[in-house]
Amino acid sequence: MATTSTDNLAGPSTQPAANTEKLPGIRHIIAVGSGKGGVGKSTVSVNLALALQQLGARVGIVDADILGPSVPGMLGIPTGKLPELTAENKMIPAERYGLKVVSMGMLTPDDKPAVLRGPLVGKYLKMFVDGVEWGQLDYLILDLPPGTGDTQLTLAQSMPLSGVVIVTTPQAVSLKIARRGLRMFEKVQVKILGIIENMRTFTCPHCGETTDIFRHGGGERMSQELGVPLLGALPIDPNVVACGDEGNPIVAEQPKSVSAKMYVTIAQALVEQMQTAVTVIKPFAWNWNTNEGAPAWVETAINPTGSHNTPIGFMRRDPRTLSILWEDGHRDDLDVRDLRLACHCAVCVEEMTGRKLLDPKTIRSDISPIKITSIGNYAILFDWNDGHNTGIYSFKDLRTLGERMAANGAEDV
Repeated sequence: MATTSTDNLAGPSTQPAANTEKLPGIRHIIAVGSGKGGVGKSTVSVNLALALQQLGARVGIVDADILGPSVPGMLGIPTGKLPELTAENKMIPAERYGLKVVSMGMLTPDDKPAVLRGPLVGKYLKMFVDGVEWGQLDYLILDLPPGTGDTQLTLAQSMPLSGVVIVTTPQAVSLKIARRGLRMFEKVQVKILGIIENMRTFTCPHCGETTDIFRHGGGERMSQELGVPLLGALPIDPNVVACGDEGNPIVAEQPKSVSAKMYVTIAQALVEQMQTAVTVIKPFAWNWNTNEGAPAWVETAINPTGSHNTPIGFMRRDPRTLSILWEDGHRDDLDVRDLRLACHCAVCVEEMTGRKLLDPKTIRSDISPIKITSIGNYAILFDWNDGHNTGIYSFKDLRTLGERMAANGAEDV
């Protein structure tokens, strides 16, 4: 049965997540994405990382565009040289301007393509994050490839992202595609930290006249329509291109320029957004029977106006009940058999029609989880004692399930 009490309840607790790390030594992991190519996303990633560093942060950057790496060229890092390894076989990142950097472009010559299938792309991406000796970082910036494909989904499902920044240009086609990228991250509950509008206005260096080559105000409209902060707008600046081509990003090479100062302003706005991007529940692999690896239960994070799809606590109330505490203070107590019956994977539900394939009579009364694993910031995965392990339960679906069970007395899940 599900309950909807918002009373304070006894259970395990932790300190607020502001003091936790996303990965050992790394406080925040921020993805920089775009719906399409050609909007200057990598240039923004590199200069934003340097601007954060100017604010006193320790910063690393992963060139997550495995098939089309460009960060080494923008930072003047040699290519085709295998990195050194630690005694634990972790890669030692390259360093340039104080930034720690990892990229496929460092491992292969400039003219040698990385011809890889999707699973290998994901494998390299995980290696570039988990398999690197980053040391202590305040921010790890992930420069994503354009689009909404394997790389983005791999990150959302396997990395504890603090949030994502979307880069767009003012033109209508770019804004439309950027919306798709933004919606994809929203769907997997990755916080949208803000929008950066690139290539807004060109100022003639001779006469001072300004021209909106790609139109004007698109970033503001997108920000207002979607309720997402506009972190800032960057001008069209030939010096940004020249500095990047020479391996000397403008924030490092010309720190007093208009563009460099704008990057610092954007970095300051991003830091402010990070104050509201705390993820209470860290990644977990939870043994249900022994309670080993149990996630947090943080009643201090309750906010009556908070998200109703963001969990701030998971608890094994008893062997048959999973309790979930939501940010808005709502609590659901879910019977584990009802959870098994509610699985929406392709084995249990026909994908095209939504017709249930799972016969409730085949699910034994003593069905129980063996392990529960977090999936990114948006779901959990159950390994059941009947051998079933393909069902991913999004937080949104869990909240809906709890409300439905409470309303119907768990008669129909």
